[in-house]
Amino acid sequence: MNIAKEHIIIAVIAGVIAAALTVVALVLKLRRKEPGKVSVKKITTLSVMSALSIVLMILIRIPFPPAPFLEYDPADIPILISTFLFGPWWGLIMTAAVSVIQGVTVSSSSGIIGIVMHFAATGGFVAVAGLIYTRGKNIKRAIIALAAGTLVQTALMVVMNLIFTPLFMNTPAEAVIEMLIPVIIPFNLLKAGVNAILTFVVYKLVSRSVSALFD
Repeated sequence: MNIAKEHIIIAVIAGVIAAALTVVALVLKLRRKEPGKVSVKKITTLSVMSALSIVLMILIRIPFPPAPFLEYDPADIPILISTFLFGPWWGLIMTAAVSVIQGVTVSSSSGIIGIVMHFAATGGFVAVAGLIYTRGKNIKRAIIALAAGTLVQTALMVVMNLIFTPLFMNTPAEAVIEMLIPVIIPFNLLKAGVNAILTFVVYKLVSRSVSALFD
């Protein structure tokens, strides 16, 4: 897989920014009293997770064999973990930032349409999964949240493809409808499902690491 030099530079910059914000947050932790701990935890974790999402988005892109113009990337995993840690609104803020960065780097050819579709897909997942999980943080609710988010993201992408793909690819709506069952629905189920499973596997480890660092 060829990775443009500018994309690697962006990934490195994201890492540097995250490291800088982490240092700032840790300095604040040393200077503040106990009530400031949660804010420092959010600043540090969200900055690192946002940078990680950007790096994953740029460095890992796997084409979907039936339709190589569709690519899997694991950028949603840090966003979903942050959503479980801090709630859906923080997850939506991260989604907006990552969507814009993706829209001006690896997916620049799709322009504003790509940004809107990415925000709709990940944002729908984040909103549903986050709202379900924050009502009671346990394994059963995490599974329900991730499963519901997977289905919502898939359904939203069906709608978004029916609306925007004819405009972006200059393709008749009928052609998009024909692609739904063999391509669009399986791809989005696979992408969202893989990200949901990986989020479920690593969430507790990340959560414990964050707690150990700040508590």
